[in-house]
Amino acid sequence: MLRPWQLTLGERIAPGRDTPIYMQIIQALIRDIERGRLASGTYLPSSRELAATLGVNRKTVVLAYEDLIAQGWLASAGTRGTMVSASLPAPQRSDPAGQSEPQQVEPDYDYVHPPERPLALPGGPGLKLDEGAPDGRLFPPELLSRAYRTAINRASRENRLQYRDPRGSMALRAGIANMLKTQRGLPVTVDNICITRGSQNGILLATHALVRPGDAVIVEALTYEPAVATFRACGAKILPVPLDDGGIDVEAVEYAARRHAVRAVFVTPHHQFPTTVSLRPERRMRLLDLSRQFGFAVIEDDYDHEFHFESQPLLPMAAYAPQKVVYVGSMSKLLLPALRIGYIAAPAAVIDAIAHMVSLTDGMGNTITEDAAADLIESGELRRHTRKVHQIYAQRRENFAAEIDAILGDQVSYRMPDGGLAFWLRFRADLDRIEARAAASGLRFASSRSFMTREDAERGLRIGFASLNEGETREALQALKQAAG
Repeated sequence: MLRPWQLTLGERIAPGRDTPIYMQIIQALIRDIERGRLASGTYLPSSRELAATLGVNRKTVVLAYEDLIAQGWLASAGTRGTMVSASLPAPQRSDPAGQSEPQQVEPDYDYVHPPERPLALPGGPGLKLDEGAPDGRLFPPELLSRAYRTAINRASRENRLQYRDPRGSMALRAGIANMLKTQRGLPVTVDNICITRGSQNGILLATHALVRPGDAVIVEALTYEPAVATFRACGAKILPVPLDDGGIDVEAVEYAARRHAVRAVFVTPHHQFPTTVSLRPERRMRLLDLSRQFGFAVIEDDYDHEFHFESQPLLPMAAYAPQKVVYVGSMSKLLLPALRIGYIAAPAAVIDAIAHMVSLTDGMGNTITEDAAADLIESGELRRHTRKVHQIYAQRRENFAAEIDAILGDQVSYRMPDGGLAFWLRFRADLDRIEARAAASGLRFASSRSFMTREDAERGLRIGFASLNEGETREALQALKQAAG
């Protein structure tokens, strides 16, 4: 029987791969059908013939043929053998014979392109400087494994390993509500809490609940780039306003609100991102007055409330104006960023809207991880860990400042941050040149332009100190010195 197909499967079948042989045969045949090398109606070799050619057991080929017949790729022609199904449409193009894999596939459809500069620093060799992350090496892994074991056993006993409320684990919501009420003064219950996959996910969910395409969102001239990208992705018009050592310029906020339909103002009042300054009390009160006057919401991103080293931290704005504020927080600085636990505190009606968005994007969170975090809160382990690392980070903050003075000297200016886990460094040399030279030597950090929403904004680098030990701090600052040259 004439079979014009030129067999090339042997080039693609490798017994040593993790994929079973019969599945490799299936995938190879489908690829040849899709590329036009195997046209509809083409007869295939018999199972015995193909098995001998490939050096495999005949049953392996029979299994592959039967699977492809069941899927509709092949059809049995009785005693005449097995053929490519005649009902398949003709392929759009054929690849040259002998070319087993395309080098690169370009989409044949339109899509939303990502920005030229990624929001997250790519991996790779060299020293990565974060923007204020904790040191994950300080969290005892045995505590985490014990909390996970407790959470799994408890959830299994209580039959909670199922789909559940998109607001999140009831145990964690209760623990966070109690923490916010007793330690930060927020008048909340579990009905005011929704668990999120980190604070960035919280910002996205809050934006979906608040902002419609065409609405204006006010941000500071220097701010958190992923938040701005989120607002833009949701169709918002970005209105940057100035800031200074006292925080956001509230007069500029009023000026913008009188000229645009402002839906929200995004601020990081506790430790402004990236400059680390705290929003002064009188400006907080004025911003909330403007919120009442113009009807916009305040999105308060309180990403590192626990780490304040000078005096008592100011209460969150949500503590005294919960009806005007959507409060976004994170457990990443307290626990580990890899756990991806954040939360939103807001009026119950807003939480209902946010929970609906969770249902659309995620369905539900991670019950086991959330319950493990709840166990760490309930057992007191989280508070003990926080006290321990607070002392370590306070010492690293002092050491970082001393190393800046010793290594960089008058090449930079900075203000010792009252809190948070990062410094804001302003260089006297050209930052474009510094960043290019640092990148060429393997030093990776967020671009100074990533913080800017206006061209006239002050440029600087936000460098985290908490995740670096003394040796790593010295290495990083020496590299910056060489780049500043």
